[in-house]
Amino acid sequence: MNSKDYFAHETAVIDDDKGISAACKIWHFSHIMPGVRLGEGCNLGQNVFVASDVILGRNVKVQNNVSIYSGVICEDDVFLGPSMVFTNVTNPRSAVVRKNKYEETLVKRGATIGANSTIICGNTIGKFSFIGAGSVVTKDVPDYALMVGNPARQIGWMSEYGHRLEFNNGSAICPESSEEYELKNNIVKKLNS
Repeated sequence: MNSKDYFAHETAVIDDDKGISAACKIWHFSHIMPGVRLGEGCNLGQNVFVASDVILGRNVKVQNNVSIYSGVICEDDVFLGPSMVFTNVTNPRSAVVRKNKYEETLVKRGATIGANSTIICGNTIGKFSFIGAGSVVTKDVPDYALMVGNPARQIGWMSEYGHRLEFNNGSAICPESSEEYELKNNIVKKLNS
């Protein structure tokens, strides 16, 4: 058993805690399957399910009613909004077993996935991208992209602080952090990083 340097509510079900790092919080009615790796400081809200072999980096925030299925990897500082959905099989059928065909979904560092969004498996969600509430992601998402709709389409760019970037001559400044971003060949980069 882990040295229990994390918090788990008494109603949480933890099948194996060897992969739970320090300072994690696991709230009411959540279920952690064997083989899960939770990085330091993860916070799992109420009624969260984490399937076997899922990897969550440091400081991942998972809001209420989220299921994270095998094949999902979230890097550090990812935010998963309330009731958002991951899939892990492209063509599921009840009568056809496809447990050996789970597709990987990678959510890169700092990405935000809004409430009630759906992420179709096999895609990569770019670093610091922002998926608006209720969006359905059916393809890879670029770094810093702002995506909305069904299917999700890109309508802009977001800063690392979560503000929409307004580019003028290929340059934009985050209004909160004053960090500068460059847009070149439809790729956004933060300068001086």
